[in-house]
Amino acid sequence: MKRRPKIIERIIAELRGSQNLCVVGHGRPDGDCIGSQMGLTLALLNQGKSMTCWNEDALPQKLAFLDPNHLIQPPRPGMAFDCVIALDVASMERLGRTAEHIQNRKLFINIDHHQSNTRYADINWVSSRTPSTGELIYRLLKEANWPISPQIADCLFTAVSTDTGSFQYPSTRPSTYYVAGELVKRGAHLATICQEVYQSFPLSRVRLLQHVFNHFHLTNNNRIGYFWLRPADFVRTGTNVSDSEGLIDHIRAIEPVEVACLFEELEPNVIRVSLRSKNTHVNVNEIAKQFGGGGHNAAAGARITGGPLAVQRRVIAAIREALPANVLDRHASL
Repeated sequence: MKRRPKIIERIIAELRGSQNLCVVGHGRPDGDCIGSQMGLTLALLNQGKSMTCWNEDALPQKLAFLDPNHLIQPPRPGMAFDCVIALDVASMERLGRTAEHIQNRKLFINIDHHQSNTRYADINWVSSRTPSTGELIYRLLKEANWPISPQIADCLFTAVSTDTGSFQYPSTRPSTYYVAGELVKRGAHLATICQEVYQSFPLSRVRLLQHVFNHFHLTNNNRIGYFWLRPADFVRTGTNVSDSEGLIDHIRAIEPVEVACLFEELEPNVIRVSLRSKNTHVNVNEIAKQFGGGGHNAAAGARITGGPLAVQRRVIAAIREALPANVLDRHASL
């Protein structure tokens, strides 16, 4: 019988030996973050653990169905934990203000799949070839022989599905389909997940998408597509920042576009940049690292300090430099 990896054995042993635990995720949480947080929290609650689940930002509306009992809460001071588990968090900075409230702990565990993970915890299980943290949590629960209820299956299926673009991204592996099938066997409600995550966008988000289609730009023979989101755009459309998730994929889906880029003005001279690539020769993780960020080959991001036009020029120039040189149009204007 194949023996489980020592890192998984150690994590299971530590979780079993801890009673008061806290599960944390990154700000601006996506489906993988929320699904993984909820899946592990529910599993540990079923093991009789005292659980706290924190995220500095509220759940996006489309993911609220995963947490009907409002287990995910904003962080608060004055709490101590036997063990803190960070899920889908590439660096301490990604925890935001949650980081300052988890200092009183005996052990810190980091479970993630980002190439750019900085191994910031006491125990680090980082599997960059795995397309989602949800798949890692499924493996953890299986190895620990902890039951996967239909509610946990919903959470983990959502995590796996969203971080693979509904199993469309090149990172999707044969094991991903196997895990998805096993979660369906354990009661994942596909109709509910598809309805809530992919088919229930509020009208306000559609207005934001309309803004994107009206204002996006193409450059370098239409191989680079980019757009801006500013605070006024959210106000005008009645949306919030969580509604911006997935908008970049609409630009990435344009046939000649190989790299899509979202510039979001968080505050004066602070720009959040998201990058998506569908050219296997363009690693946007390497581009993001030039600006202090990171992620995956096909999806990455960074926060950059500087004026909007200067940041745009620097990032577009870095993307242009990364595109295969034989077909570059270096005279394309921004």
